[in-house]
Amino acid sequence: MRRAIVNILLILAAFTVQNCIFPLIPVLVSTPNLLLILTFSFAFMDGRRMGMVYGLLAGILLDLFYSGPFGFYTLLYVYVGYCNGSLTRYFYEDYVTIPLVLALVNELAYNLYVYVFRFLIRGRLDFLYYFRELMVPETIFTVVTTLFMYRLLLYINRKLRDFESGRDTTLV
Repeated sequence: MRRAIVNILLILAAFTVQNCIFPLIPVLVSTPNLLLILTFSFAFMDGRRMGMVYGLLAGILLDLFYSGPFGFYTLLYVYVGYCNGSLTRYFYEDYVTIPLVLALVNELAYNLYVYVFRFLIRGRLDFLYYFRELMVPETIFTVVTTLFMYRLLLYINRKLRDFESGRDTTLV
């Protein structure tokens, strides 16, 4: 229960930073997708079911914040949680390569999903412009941010696991 509360608070904090603080920083060409990082990290660490739950929460937050058809982001984030939760058997705490590859693949899938259903359907066919100006900067920022965020999430996960097993009584 404590793990769920901490993870939900992390998702709310990431949502706030991603949508309220990052757009105000003028030097950022693009912003890292913190909710995507949290969703695939939680799914990778905790499994399919929890990945889908956290994906559902992150997707609903984005659907409520952005206009458009309700469920657009929810569907994508639930799929991300499910697919990355299927890879939980390859989870090793000290191995960072798989999360970086997952960040790259998930970010590209996210951007392709947005391109197809937000731009391509409306007749905007200049994929190379979208790829060069939007996809590449956001993917680079997300992968670099994953280097730091994943270590932080791993540390929090380790502390929560120690707390749940009764070995440690401090959360922070």
